[in-house]
Amino acid sequence: MAKTGWIGGLGRRLSRVEARLAERRAEVEAETSDAGPSPARASPSPTAVSAPPSGYSGAEHTGYAGAVRPDPVSVIPWGMRVAAEASWRLLLLAGMLWVLMRVISEVRLVVLAFAAALLVTALLQPFVVRLRRLGMPRGLATAVTAILGFVVIGLVGWFVVWQVMDNLDQLSARLREGINELKLWALDSPFHVTEKQINDIAKNLSETIGTNTEQITSAGLQGVTVLVEVLTGMLLAMFSTLFLLYDGKRIWIWTTSLLPAAARPGVAGAGPRAWRTLTAYVRGTVLVALIDAVFIGLGLYFLDVTMAVPLAVFIFLFAFIPLVGAVISGALAVVVALVTQGPFTAAMVLLVVLAVQQIEGHVLQPFILGRAVRVHPLAVVLSVAAGGMVAGIGGAVVAVPLVAVTNTVVGYLRAYSREQLHHGLSPVGPGPHGATALGQSASEAEETRTGDNGA
Repeated sequence: MAKTGWIGGLGRRLSRVEARLAERRAEVEAETSDAGPSPARASPSPTAVSAPPSGYSGAEHTGYAGAVRPDPVSVIPWGMRVAAEASWRLLLLAGMLWVLMRVISEVRLVVLAFAAALLVTALLQPFVVRLRRLGMPRGLATAVTAILGFVVIGLVGWFVVWQVMDNLDQLSARLREGINELKLWALDSPFHVTEKQINDIAKNLSETIGTNTEQITSAGLQGVTVLVEVLTGMLLAMFSTLFLLYDGKRIWIWTTSLLPAAARPGVAGAGPRAWRTLTAYVRGTVLVALIDAVFIGLGLYFLDVTMAVPLAVFIFLFAFIPLVGAVISGALAVVVALVTQGPFTAAMVLLVVLAVQQIEGHVLQPFILGRAVRVHPLAVVLSVAAGGMVAGIGGAVVAVPLVAVTNTVVGYLRAYSREQLHHGLSPVGPGPHGATALGQSASEAEETRTGDNGA
């Protein structure tokens, strides 16, 4: 009996100890739940085998033990995922641009002819509109405008060639006199140049020309080929101008119909704005070039420089090549003045050219072109250089209006997209997908949860 009582007392003591331990365990668990998960409890047992994450095949988690491996996409930082997806898209765009440049270089005659037709159409279209307002039929108005425009361009070209051929003998004689004066100056100069050395230089030059006759002949044949290409391009430009003047609106509607339906409203709105930019550029450039040619031509005329009028026409034509054209035409005028009239007249011509070009750059272009054509000077330099490398002089002429039109189109499409989002319309194109869609979906869910809590 005493033994049974002793065993019962021990059991009661053990029950009380167990109750106290359970109470203590409950207190510790309560404190742990308030302060965060305990490190000891958070880390699983080394021998515990956890279930593999969803999406893993049996081959991937053979012997899978320890901590659960996260999804590889979720381990990569968000910025790296965005950079990776942007990189392959940029590579794709770069490849497409390279292919496009290759295609343009192969058919650049057609491309440049059509670009020239666009520029001429932008210049002549207002005359067609005015004739239509006077009651003239569209076909007759287009024919009259095109014929008068081509006749004027042809007369200008004929006048330049006639003046150059008419003054070529005088220019050659004056050039020989200038060479003799340079020879006399070299003999009397402190550089101790002898007449024998000058004759040796002339003899070496003559021998060089004689030994390179084949190359010179090849260059002449290449010049004939270039002349044929220029004439072909002129014919293509004339026909393209006729069709653009007569049926330009219908051609534009047909072009927009080739685009996807979702992109047509934006492109249809950007088209008229791009055309206004191109028209403003062409008209402003023609006016600025005309002012430069008139004032520099008057300076050359009063300074009695040979071929003043043809030089003025050259200045007008070269003004369509931004930056480079003004330098080339001004240098040509100074060289002709130096050869025909001497250093003093050449210096005066240089002053006239610099003064007119400064007025053009700081007064005429900002006032005439205004805000219709906004292109940064760095963009002008780079575009002219790139256009010249791709398509020569024609590419340099077309580069700046192309950049101006592109700037207008991109600005309008950006504003159009913001307006669409402002009115609650879904943006054009598919939603996010791929690796970057993971983070975006999480951020959208967070924004939704925050909005619900705020509401």
